[in-house]
Amino acid sequence: QVQLVESGGGLVQAGGSLIVSCAASGRTFSSYAMGWFRQAPGKEREFVASVSGSGGGYRTYYTNSVKGRFTISRDNAKNIVYLQMNSLQPEDTAVYYCGATKRSTVFAGQYDYWGQGTQVTVSS
Repeated sequence: QVQLVESGGGLVQAGGSLIVSCAASGRTFSSYAMGWFRQAPGKEREFVASVSGSGGGYRTYYTNSVKGRFTISRDNAKNIVYLQMNSLQPEDTAVYYCGATKRSTVFAGQYDYWGQGTQVTVSS
């Protein structure tokens, strides 16, 4: 069982930066792929970024709209995964969720564990 707790969301102006964190419980954190997803009102949850587990060499993946602006990283010693978000735009406004999976996937339905989410609001 893995429990995930996000933090670090908030309100930021367009062009600004924010970092969100996801703290995980469990002693096998490094073996899980960790992903960040977001969900805006009235929309489906969408993939943002992921970093694979130890079996995948900790490779990172990004959706096209955030490439060059967002960076995902993980600290296995602390059981934390981060999402550094730069050059934020109003369209980045959403609830951001972290998830954990044993698979290499960008599909939310294939993630096994989820946090409660943290709100990120970007004002224009």
